[in-house]
Amino acid sequence: MRAVRGKATGTGTGANGGGAAVEVVDVADVPGVPGADREIELVAAGICGSDLGYLAMGSTLLLGHELAGIGADGAAYAVEAVFGCGTCAQCAAGHRNRCVDVHLRVPGMTIDGGMAERYAVPATALVPLPDGLAVRDACLVEPSAVAWRAARLAGVAPGSRVAVVGGGAIGLLAVAAAQALGASEVALSARRIERVEAGRRLGAAIVSDAASGAGGYDVVIDAAGTAGALTDAVGLLAPGGTLSIAALHAGDLPLPFLPSFLKEARVVMSMAYGADEHGVRDVDQAARMLAARPDVAASVITHRFPLEDAAEAFRVAADRSTGAIKVVVEP
Repeated sequence: MRAVRGKATGTGTGANGGGAAVEVVDVADVPGVPGADREIELVAAGICGSDLGYLAMGSTLLLGHELAGIGADGAAYAVEAVFGCGTCAQCAAGHRNRCVDVHLRVPGMTIDGGMAERYAVPATALVPLPDGLAVRDACLVEPSAVAWRAARLAGVAPGSRVAVVGGGAIGLLAVAAAQALGASEVALSARRIERVEAGRRLGAAIVSDAASGAGGYDVVIDAAGTAGALTDAVGLLAPGGTLSIAALHAGDLPLPFLPSFLKEARVVMSMAYGADEHGVRDVDQAARMLAARPDVAASVITHRFPLEDAAEAFRVAADRSTGAIKVVVEP
């Protein structure tokens, strides 16, 4: 069975030099999550920025956690790819993202991922696809759930004015999530033209000068993960507004204190995805959002490659000059 694995190069940022390229390899056994009891035949696997990060750190594991495929029952599924211990109080409440052992089961970093012809997961991780969501697009369910949670935890509701800083896949999906939650206005701050154009196609207003501080948005979502993005986000925030941080920041959080303080900004951290107070999973909400709006996948997925061309797929995903937003590998 074929799968995509990191191949050490010694040129990256991790221990012992780190750095890895990718290669397509044959593996004897179906890779999977510890305790898995279901297998899916993969149809689509998205390349995430974290996959590129794992390669930079020198990962030689199988990659991939944005997954969709067909189960043994013939039904189509996406995968909820945050795997906790399954037994603690947080896992029992649907908050596997808060499990203290979640770091032990990170596909591509600490366990093999699912960019392969088949992958095994716990039955609880399967996300049945609603009508209207093509399985080849359903690898977007996982990143859409990240965006959905960031908007939901920030309190986006009918009538909210929302801005998103960062026009990558998570930022564009956050635009769609805010719209689905009823926001009356959604704006996007992005730098690259292809991302601006994608935002416009989704119906977002474009922020031309985030540094001006104009806007007064009730909610601002950081989907960029840089110090400059946080400065822009706080500038766009209305007094008493909510800053939702969905992006990963390396090291300490470079939050501009004084403007945040003067606005009495509420800061919410959003880590991956889980469930709401009613037990409804973010992944299920995300799947419904994508099913209702086929234009989201059409705007976010820019490139598709067969499994045998995975090395080229990762090159394109890592090279911003290619105009890539979401690159998908199709086993």
